[in-house]
Amino acid sequence: MPEVILDFVREEALILVPVLWIVGRFIKKSDVPNQYIVWVLLAIGVGFSLWMEGLNPEAVIQGILVAGAAVFVHQLFKQTKELAEKKEVRRDLDESQG
Repeated sequence: MPEVILDFVREEALILVPVLWIVGRFIKKSDVPNQYIVWVLLAIGVGFSLWMEGLNPEAVIQGILVAGAAVFVHQLFKQTKELAEKKEVRRDLDESQG
């Protein structure tokens, strides 16, 4: 996760990043369309943040940041896996042609 995000997320809110990532994985396997998963995670992140910090604008901002960080972590895993798969396919093609 970029250091810039960590500069703005409160330490006590960081626990929400892996929680939201796991929740997102469960939602992905449900019937919820992909385009709504981010919105669901945002609502859950803001809700948990408000529950943890109380009703204030800073809690809303923290919820947005942790939801964004959870989506970012998911994309890191997804893009890294896709890159590895492309390299493997390319290697297999090179071996079969050579």
